[in-house]
Amino acid sequence: MSQYRIGIDLGGTKIEIALLGPDGTELQRERIETPSGYDATLSGIAALVRAAEARAGVTASVGIGIPGVISPATGLVKNANSIALNGHTFDHDISQALGRPVRVENDANCFALSEATDGAGAGQPVVFGVILGTGCGSGIVVHGCVIQGPNRVAGEWGHNPLPWPRPDELPGPACWCGHNGCLETWPAIATARGRAMRPASPPALPPAKPKRARHWPVTPTGWPAASRRS
Repeated sequence: MSQYRIGIDLGGTKIEIALLGPDGTELQRERIETPSGYDATLSGIAALVRAAEARAGVTASVGIGIPGVISPATGLVKNANSIALNGHTFDHDISQALGRPVRVENDANCFALSEATDGAGAGQPVVFGVILGTGCGSGIVVHGCVIQGPNRVAGEWGHNPLPWPRPDELPGPACWCGHNGCLETWPAIATARGRAMRPASPPALPPAKPKRARHWPVTPTGWPAASRRS
């Protein structure tokens, strides 16, 4: 197995790739907008991988975080807010496209495990990691192990209803899962509005000043019980 590793974050609005060297040093990073459609997404990921490997002159192992899960019952993607993925054998298809085994995992689980390993939750017995992006998700890590649950949706809360909604927030936005007012729909609306208001050619910004990484303490107690309706 190659000592070079590629990690890919597949999101609803962007796909980002990073190439790591044998010592874990980040060698490359690239981001593209998520293409429309399943086949275009596969092609976009494959093109990113091939380009990164060509620039470095190496072949790497590949892992991908997706905003959904692969059903243990069917082998198909489910509960993805990037709905083009749902109902497909994504892990098999991307492995075929790249000609090698590819590991696929829920993005929030990847995030939570990373923070529990050497991030803000390092050394804590329980870490609850939350992602707010095009949708929302979360992962639970207990003593260094990701808790997936029998349906691989443990910790996910994006399809719980908005708590204590105001009258003007009812019945809530329609969700792709068939319900209204799921938590996941609210950041999705904000993302869509932001993209619609974004200028075609944003003005150039001055270089950002480097900042030191800050690690906030994580309290391992009092996590709310999570459920999912889909």
